[in-house]
Amino acid sequence: MDRLTSWERRTSVALLAIGTGFLLSWAIPVLVPDLPPAAHTAFWYVQVTTWALFTADYLIRLALAPRRLRFLLRNIPSLLVVLLPLLRTLWLLRALLLLQVIADRVRLPLRLRAVVYVTGTALFLCVVGSIAVLEVERDNPDGNIKTIGDAIWWSLTTMTTVGYGDRFPVTPEGRLVASGLMIAGIALAGVVTAAIASWFVERFERTAALDRRTEAELAQVSAELAETRKALADLAHTHGMLRDELATLTARLNS
Repeated sequence: MDRLTSWERRTSVALLAIGTGFLLSWAIPVLVPDLPPAAHTAFWYVQVTTWALFTADYLIRLALAPRRLRFLLRNIPSLLVVLLPLLRTLWLLRALLLLQVIADRVRLPLRLRAVVYVTGTALFLCVVGSIAVLEVERDNPDGNIKTIGDAIWWSLTTMTTVGYGDRFPVTPEGRLVASGLMIAGIALAGVVTAAIASWFVERFERTAALDRRTEAELAQVSAELAETRKALADLAHTHGMLRDELATLTARLNS
């Protein structure tokens, strides 16, 4: 086991806890805007602390990686989390690392894992997208997403590409969140469609294999029956020849 894998295994639970704290420290002030100023300050410090821990973990993993360029390409969500203070408009990406850590810790059969992952991802992105769009739209005078109910309804219609149009973002940040949710919704729909198609193909292949096995067994039984019929015919022929010879011998003895 290399040092990078060992480090990731030792820190996966801690990262899950840190990611949960990071998400809650961002979501609670959005959902409960009337918190005391001290609470807002405390949550802000939690965000800064968790971001610093994410950054430290990313830099350590980068230093331990045997192939750093490959590590950079395979861990883009982690890099985006580190860069978030410089990219304040990428609200939806705040939760990507938490989602990645949860997915890495799931230990289920492949098909069930895919179902759980897709379902969990859809619900997770819906909730996070709702909170993100509510944060940037609620205080806008031209906005029409003012409550978490409005935001969840908008997220559902956006991810499913229904788009009723009764709720929509008007800020650049909100439209960026909408773009992310639309892309995610299309991608998840493609994954679900592919999984269903794969299930049907597997069922058809299993049925076809069973049919081929049955046909092979029937062909083997038919061959065995043909051999048995031939053996019986040979036995009957031999019995007839013996009977004729016995009759001939009996006739000679009587004469």
